[in-house]
Amino acid sequence: MVTPGAECKDRATPQQVSEYTLKLLQCRIPPAVPGIMFLSGGQSEVEATLNLNAMNQSPNPWHVSFSYARALQNTCLKTWGGRPENVKAAQDALLLRAKSNSLAQLGKYTGDGESEEAKKELFVKGYVY
Repeated sequence: MVTPGAECKDRATPQQVSEYTLKLLQCRIPPAVPGIMFLSGGQSEVEATLNLNAMNQSPNPWHVSFSYARALQNTCLKTWGGRPENVKAAQDALLLRAKSNSLAQLGKYTGDGESEEAKKELFVKGYVY
């Protein structure tokens, strides 16, 4: 995805990331390519999900999605922490991330059900949530 550098103070909106990313892909990737799978590195799970969602709200010739590593795992692993008593909470976190990313690849993600921590992160980064 075309995003500002990690040290850039000006954050791009999901719509801006979508516009620049799709513009680049349209210039370089033939429409016959069936899909574009992104890595979500350098972005939070929710930020990457919002960016993917924005791309899928615009018409494009490819199936645009994730390779689903960080966009699914980070919160789950932190929640689990290797403790048996946290397994259920980690499974719930995984289910939420899977549902969120499933909706984002359809362009239908709204952020409903996200944790308060995730919503706070988006607010701090200047996203309207």
